[in-house]
Amino acid sequence: MNIGIIGSGGLGSNVARALARNGLSATLSTRRGPQSLAALVAELGPTIQAGTVAEAAAADIVLIAVRWEDLGQALGPLPAWNGRIVIDGTNPVEFLDPDSPDAQDPTNPLAAYGIKAIDLGGRSSSEVFSEFVPGARVVKAFNHLDVNVLAQPQVSGGQRAMFYAGDDAAAKAAVREVLDAIGYFPVDLGTLAVGGRLSELPFGALSSTQFITI
Repeated sequence: MNIGIIGSGGLGSNVARALARNGLSATLSTRRGPQSLAALVAELGPTIQAGTVAEAAAADIVLIAVRWEDLGQALGPLPAWNGRIVIDGTNPVEFLDPDSPDAQDPTNPLAAYGIKAIDLGGRSSSEVFSEFVPGARVVKAFNHLDVNVLAQPQVSGGQRAMFYAGDDAAAKAAVREVLDAIGYFPVDLGTLAVGGRLSELPFGALSSTQFITI
């Protein structure tokens, strides 16, 4: 499997850990350059290599693991996607400075978590996300769980359920193979318009929900 990861924060690094623990190869990237990932890839082992964002984006399956507000800057300079598979691991939330007025806003139900929802005008996040990756076959996955558990697909004698959604059957099948190989129990939620909304943070009905198959 030819996998690229754009973003090396909690999401990108923990998916890379899950891949590494199952002997799967990937190219991990960040806008800060490959040299900034030296310590992390040394920890992850030989199957995970550091690369440029362009190198990661050239993979057959590419996980986008950057903050919502960074999507334009991270993806704007990249060439056409030409039908390659892009996993949308993002959520439309803004991370707040703890000293900012927004962090103390009593009208924000998420202030205690250090985030606030971004108003998309009634559109689903994957609909908006798809505009950043024209020509890609988008599958939403890796976005409904706490990033700190992503590297632990097997727990309590069972498997964590991983929701995924998309409009292209072949693309979803390829992503399901990745989820299977990592050790998750994949659950197909249907199309982006339906399943994407169910799993997206912060208000999707299945967001932050952990199911474990025994």
